[in-house]
Amino acid sequence: MMRLPRFRYFAPTSVKEALRIRAGEGESAAFVAGGTDLYPNMKRRQQTPKTVIGLSRIPSLARLRAGADGLRIGSAVPLSEIENHRKARRLFPALVHAVSEISTPPLRNMGTLGGNVLLDTRCNYYDQNYEWRQAIDFCMKKDGTVCWVAPGSPKCLAVQSADSVPILIALRARAVLASPGGEREIPLEELYANDGIRYLTKRPDELLTEIRIPPPDGWTASYRKLRRRGAFDFPVLAVGAAVRREGDRVAESRILLGAVASAPVRASRAEAVLAGRPLDGASIREASEAAAVVSRPMDNTDFSFLWRKEMTGQWVGMALGDLSRGG
Repeated sequence: MMRLPRFRYFAPTSVKEALRIRAGEGESAAFVAGGTDLYPNMKRRQQTPKTVIGLSRIPSLARLRAGADGLRIGSAVPLSEIENHRKARRLFPALVHAVSEISTPPLRNMGTLGGNVLLDTRCNYYDQNYEWRQAIDFCMKKDGTVCWVAPGSPKCLAVQSADSVPILIALRARAVLASPGGEREIPLEELYANDGIRYLTKRPDELLTEIRIPPPDGWTASYRKLRRRGAFDFPVLAVGAAVRREGDRVAESRILLGAVASAPVRASRAEAVLAGRPLDGASIREASEAAAVVSRPMDNTDFSFLWRKEMTGQWVGMALGDLSRGG
């Protein structure tokens, strides 16, 4: 049985109090909401904070509001609440679909959107217990010096595998980050860095408080996920796609690939292919081929990386096909 290491636990009732505790405890502290990522990592000794700051008693982080300005989702809102929210289902069905694909119902009752957005990067060599990792010699991401995915690589190649991230970026979501120095808001896309260890641009003293999604305003979106089993598994390829049409032609599009790199991959060439064209068989086929070019999966998760690359075009094609039929 894997046991949690010893740690101190705080349960603040406001963002200000949570930030004050974090400032006092320093980098040995970690925030936690649902705990479905952090606690298993602590059991495997991948993360070993001396202090854990719980966010479940902060009312402002548990608010989900839909209005004229779009959807505002507190970072501690449970995934199941988004999945069953009437207005979210009507306004952003692709997001709700992506959320419903995360893990299992019991874990979606515990896990939060903020936790999924900030999900630790994953790898076949990293996501093992302490004794297994010790036996092969620790990897670069934790306690070692070599990336076992590509031993010659100067950086960690663990993969970003959060279901919600590709579709949120496709929907033009923004992240709100609070710190003792104030609050800032950034496009969600800017939260990620293509490095398996330093995979977030968020500063250690910052707390993700909210995800803001603007009104659809003519955009429609789709989410497609590749995994071995029909439930529970993380994606080995995820596609978030959104288009805005003027008449029968694509005015704007956003196509994101997940689980193929340490950060979400924007398929800009595929977006350029669609610009000004009808969303038909020919444009979808060309855009899918362009998306496959920028997909460079590594041998760090389930299935062959070559097959996952081959599937990129097909999965982008299916997502765009959804949109050609009305989203």
